[in-house]
Amino acid sequence: QVQLAESGGGLVQAGGSLRLSCAASGRIFSTYAMGWFRQALGKEREFVAASARGGTTYVADSLRGRFTISRDNAKNTVYLQMDSLKPEDTAVYYCALDYAGTVQTIQLMKGIDSWGQGTQVTVSS
Repeated sequence: QVQLAESGGGLVQAGGSLRLSCAASGRIFSTYAMGWFRQALGKEREFVAASARGGTTYVADSLRGRFTISRDNAKNTVYLQMDSLKPEDTAVYYCALDYAGTVQTIQLMKGIDSWGQGTQVTVSS
């Protein structure tokens, strides 16, 4: 069983930046994809970004240019750098791990092996 722990959320003004971290611990296999998702109040959970262990990354089209995903395999940690934040970025951000996933398949959320507890990001106008 893998545990995921997110950190770095908080309150920021529009135009500001935040960096989220997600550390994986427990029974971790050598290859897996990790992703970030978000869920705003009253809306469905949506894909944000993903990273495969080999270095491949993918950011949702609407967020590319503002959000960047990176990964430290030695620390089993994935990061989400969020710049030029907007009020519509307000949501609970979750990280997820998919052992068999790729940056494409993890977006579907069908093979997720573990979810983090979520971290709140609030962007004020």
